[in-house]
Amino acid sequence: MRIIRGKYGRRRFDVPKNITARPTTDFARENIFNVIENIEDIEGKKVLDLFAGTGAVSWEFVSRGATACTAVEQASTQSNFIRSVKEKLGDNILRLVRGDVFKFLTSCTAPFDIVFADPPYDHTRFAEIPNLILESKAVAPGSLVIVEHSRNHDFSALPGFMEQRTYGSVNFSIFRKKENS
Repeated sequence: MRIIRGKYGRRRFDVPKNITARPTTDFARENIFNVIENIEDIEGKKVLDLFAGTGAVSWEFVSRGATACTAVEQASTQSNFIRSVKEKLGDNILRLVRGDVFKFLTSCTAPFDIVFADPPYDHTRFAEIPNLILESKAVAPGSLVIVEHSRNHDFSALPGFMEQRTYGSVNFSIFRKKENS
């Protein structure tokens, strides 16, 4: 795993061979972060990374100046890897929650400025995830939400949809939570 830019830019970490996540490619991650930074200043923001996997997206946000980043990941191999990177960097900005994303969303009471979600493409509840995020208390009016998905999904009819970006086989739908939506 490579952190692309920011204070930890160009740092590399060896991902365990038995990891079950499908990490966002460096190419897609670099491009979506360029888009995010053109929409929203990351510095000083509170970020939520759902289905965090290797934590690459979380660390990219931390590296680029987020003041708080919560990474939610259920799998022990991925959680342990995120924890090991945190220890190696000696960084306390990232908060790791080892648990179920759906339970986290129902219990979350404080909103985040930016929410990023990269659910497994074959998740049985994949199609409902963007709406669950947008309706949760993790998102307030003005929050930016980015959902990574395959080309098999179209979320353009959901409230707050701004645009879809495609990088190779990776798609991102971008939302801005509006007032009363």
